[in-house]
Amino acid sequence: MNENKMGVMPVDKLIISMSLPIMISMLVQALYNIIDSIFVAMISENALTAVSMAFPIQNLMIAVGVGTAVGVNALLARSLGERDFDKVNKIAENSVFLIFVSFLLFFIIGLFFSEAFYRSQTDIAEIVDYGTQYMTICCCFSLGIFTQVMFERLLQATGKTVYTMFTQGIGAVVNIILDPILIFGLFGLPAMGVAGAAAATVIGQIVGGILSVIFNQVKNQEVRIQMRGFRPNGGIIGQIYQIGVPAIIMQAIGSLMTYGMNRILISFTSTATAVFGVYFKLQSFVFMPVFGLNNGIIPIIAYNYGAGSKERVVKTIKHGTAYAVVILTVGLILFQVAPGPMLRMFNASDTMMAIGIPALRIISTSFFFAAFSISCSAAFQALGKAVYSMVISIVRQLLVLLPVAFGLAMLGNVDLVWWAFPIAEVAAIILTVFFMQKMNREIIQKIGESY
Repeated sequence: MNENKMGVMPVDKLIISMSLPIMISMLVQALYNIIDSIFVAMISENALTAVSMAFPIQNLMIAVGVGTAVGVNALLARSLGERDFDKVNKIAENSVFLIFVSFLLFFIIGLFFSEAFYRSQTDIAEIVDYGTQYMTICCCFSLGIFTQVMFERLLQATGKTVYTMFTQGIGAVVNIILDPILIFGLFGLPAMGVAGAAAATVIGQIVGGILSVIFNQVKNQEVRIQMRGFRPNGGIIGQIYQIGVPAIIMQAIGSLMTYGMNRILISFTSTATAVFGVYFKLQSFVFMPVFGLNNGIIPIIAYNYGAGSKERVVKTIKHGTAYAVVILTVGLILFQVAPGPMLRMFNASDTMMAIGIPALRIISTSFFFAAFSISCSAAFQALGKAVYSMVISIVRQLLVLLPVAFGLAMLGNVDLVWWAFPIAEVAAIILTVFFMQKMNREIIQKIGESY
């Protein structure tokens, strides 16, 4: 087999070729998230709040899917670098089994716990009704998102990131097209309201999932999935989750943080909760490209780690961090200059504008610091130290952000609550520097010594 491009292509060109398609597809995903909420906001502010309050469960779903796939991605890329092609195929086959396990878990959550989840946050009947419809559909038809995420990571692990641009892009376009049709009942279809937004979402995910499977079977020659006679391999699944569990916990912590912030903010007004939801939609347009950059960098680092190339590992980490800083600095400028126009896209009331403009400006001051922490998390995951990222997330979101937000809320001014975000990010960057230095001494500087 010819040398994989991850071991020979110039690093900057490789980062761009690996990451740009993922970044574009994630920008499209962010765009559909924003458009989805814009249409929902046309129903009512309570509908927007209900969809926003579903974020912890949706984020948990993504955490399980992406975290598992991160483990598969890093382990598979490392095995490719070591040229252990039999293990590559076994990893891929076990990843298919894990897709169905993940789907079953959220099918049960959606079917039996959706209403209880909303009632734990609010007693506003309309929000509970809208939210229960939305969450039930998203969870019970989640096979598409788990399939899409996993098979896209198989493509990324072998350097074929251009195909993920099509799977995510086409799925998002389907969602955008179906949103107004199903929400408002166009072309003779019944108006489904919030349930229509959920249906458009899962249909788009199913389309993306089907495409990702097709691309893997047709284009991914380095991975062969043969499920006939398959038996789960406990050893491989254990190795996947050794990397994947910290990544799952790291992302799932975001669900706990969001749930806690919703509880804090709704004590002021449901509009404050809606503002928080809108912020997450808007910030995704800035952070999604950085996450796409990370997704492209992880297999590069893992491959060259497996191949014993310290120089390429170090150069990838440094250049990836520089690109992330540039992207999030642009995002910081946009949030400082144009928070009003951003909020008006969501049919914001005067009250929402009054709360939202200072919120966007204050929270976005954390973007610059976040760039370094996010970039380093890619290195932690690729080099088998995903637990570092997990610890940083726990400190940032649970040990600093929520307690600080709660304390500031006690002062009775919602504007003060938003300062918890930059405060938490400063704590995170201090811890990130410590772990990065530790990993450099123990792993990076020793790469290639046994070769």
